[in-house]
Formats: sequence, structure tokens, C-alpha cells
Amino acid sequence: MQKENQKPNFEFIALMAALMSIVALAIDAILPAISNIGIAINSLDSTDNQMLVTMIFLGLGLGQLFFGPLSDSYGRKPIVYSGFGLFLIGSIICLFAPSLAIMIVGRILQGIGLSAPRTMAISIIRDTYVGDYMAKVMSFVVAFFILVPVVAPAIGKVILDAFGWQAIFYVQLIIALIVAIWFWQRQSETLRPEHKIPFSSHVFIDGLKEFMKYRETVAFTVISGLVTGAFLVYLSSAQHIFEDIYSLKETFPYIFAGLAISIGLSTFLNGTLVMRFGMRRLSWMATLAFTIIGLMYTVIFLNSPNPSIYVLVPFLSAQFFCLGFMWGNFRSIAMEPIGHIAGIGAAINGCVSTIVAIPIATFIGEFVEHSVWPLFVGLGICGLASLLIFTMVKRPKRLATV
Repeated sequence: MQKENQKPNFEFIALMAALMSIVALAIDAILPAISNIGIAINSLDSTDNQMLVTMIFLGLGLGQLFFGPLSDSYGRKPIVYSGFGLFLIGSIICLFAPSLAIMIVGRILQGIGLSAPRTMAISIIRDTYVGDYMAKVMSFVVAFFILVPVVAPAIGKVILDAFGWQAIFYVQLIIALIVAIWFWQRQSETLRPEHKIPFSSHVFIDGLKEFMKYRETVAFTVISGLVTGAFLVYLSSAQHIFEDIYSLKETFPYIFAGLAISIGLSTFLNGTLVMRFGMRRLSWMATLAFTIIGLMYTVIFLNSPNPSIYVLVPFLSAQFFCLGFMWGNFRSIAMEPIGHIAGIGAAINGCVSTIVAIPIATFIGEFVEHSVWPLFVGLGICGLASLLIFTMVKRPKRLATV
């Protein structure tokens, strides 16, 4: 096991990123194929088909509630293996789904399964590192993780054109198997025996009570949900925006990749700057800029037609550049006080943020039909709400002492 003051090696960062990246691959690789999948399962409404993206997030949120407590009792590694097994079952359902409803079941099950490696990666990092150094490690992990959305849509389109949409799911399964074997061979168990919590029917309730004692943990969990919900509107409607509204079907994967690069670049910079400026200051500045950009667009293009793609992309790129200084730091701030319940803590953090995010994404996504203006309205409003909560949390303090 690594020590908290020991620099992580490249393989550790890459392996943690790989565990998280299966999620991004499962989401982003099918984006170019959503319309093809819709035709195959007789679902021709592009708004309905957005659920193929949003519902996997529902599974991610729900799954963490089971896997988090179990990992605090039985260790991180067995939970990762269980999650990959559920992902296999969900993928098979998607491959042979005759309708949108059945495929959504498969996507939810995929999300439940993938919540295990995603949550365990965060728990393993928290088991091993603390404070701003944990934020540094998390940033580099997320920077690698962001590389997947950069290439996933393009890879998905190549596979789609050559072999059909089903092949995308087969490739995901092959990559998941490779990562599972790598994890089995190279990662040791990080949950120390003295930190194991005997599993019981009330372990979740006890964990939730402990989670709620920490003001920053609660606040930044909610902030993560607000920001993720706003971004999820873009993620679920990106194919519709670029292929249908802007008629850029062939160039969509490359535009998507370029926007993902802006997140990856800022995430990498965050890993470098967080040790100098601290995760709270960086994330505050980024949240402020994120909000200003969203509101600026809503004012400039109020009651106006969609701007040129050469105007839209810079706005989105600037917006997403801010996210690299937000996501990893929000998660690290939330997790910092609860290292003693890292498994259930990461689970509740992920679940609550997802519960906050999905209704936001679903509601705002309904308005992104002919205009991208509602997307920026959502980004701006969620940013404002995040700033409000941020200002209410001045320093780490237990709720019980407030």
C-alpha cells in the first residue's frame, strides 16, 4: 500500500483513470450511434433517445448506494469485480433489446455495474492520499479520464461505420475485461483491516448520519450535482445539437473531442496549480467564471437565433475549461473530512449528486429542441446556485457545531 506522503507512480494514476474511464466510454462511444440505435429499436424521437445517456447516470447513482457500504465491509477489490459482472449483463441486454424501454433497463444496469469501479477508484485514492495532495492525484486521474471523451465518439463512429452499432458494445466489453485483469494483477487492497465496518442492515443509515455531520461534505456534494446536471444537458443533447440543429453529422465527433480537450487541459492545469493556490480558491474562481460565461450567453443571444458554430464552440469551450478546476476539487473537498467512511462516503456523494443532476438535465433537456439557448440558461442558473452555496460554507465545520 502506498503512503500518504509518497508520490503516486504513473501506473497507479493510469489504473485509477482506467477504472473511471469505462464509464466515459460507455456513455460517449454511443453518441454518434444514437440515431442508428433509435431506428433499430423503433424509437424515432430524438428527445426520448436522450434517455440512453441520462439513464446510465441514474444507474451510476443508484449503484453506489449498494457498492459503497459493501466496500467498507468487504474491501475495494471484490466490489470492482462484482461491478464488471453487472456491466456485462447490462451490455448483453442492450445488444439484444427490442425496444427503447428494454435498452434503458440495460443502460441503467450498465450504470449500476460501472458505479463500482468508478466509486472504488475514488475510495482507493482517498484511502491513500489526503488534502491538497489528494486533489492533485484526483486531478491527474481525471485528466487521463478526460482523454476518453476526446476519442470515444470518433472511435464509436469508426466502429459504427465499419461494423454497426452493436460492435460498439462488444468493444466496450473487451476493454472492460482488459482493465479488470489489469486491476486484479496490479492493485493491492487499500482498505485497512482496522477500518473495516461490519456489514449490517443499518450501515447505510449510520453512514448517512456521519456524512451529514460535515457541512462542507454536504455542500460540495450538492454543488457537484448542480454543475453535473447542467453539463449533463449538453452531454445528452450534444448529438442532437450538432447533428440535427447544426447539420454537422460528420464533424460532430471532432467538435465533441475538441470541447473535451478543453476540460482535460484545465484538469491537468488544476493538478499543477492546486498545490500552490489550494482547491477551494481554484474551484471558487472557476465556478464564478463558469457562471459569468453562461449568463453572458443568455443575455447576448436572448430572443436571437442560434449563433454560428464558430461562436457556439468558443462559448462552450470556455465554459468547459472551468469544469476542470471544479469537478475534481469539489469531490476532494467533499471527501476530505470523511476518510474514515471513504466507501460509503463516496457512494453517498455520488448518489446525491446524481439525484440532483438527473432532474435538472431531464427538465432543461426538454427545451433544447430547436435552440441551444436553454442549455446556457441551465448552465448559468446552476452556476449561480453553486456560488450561493459556496459562499455559505466558509471553512470545514461539522454541522453539529453550526
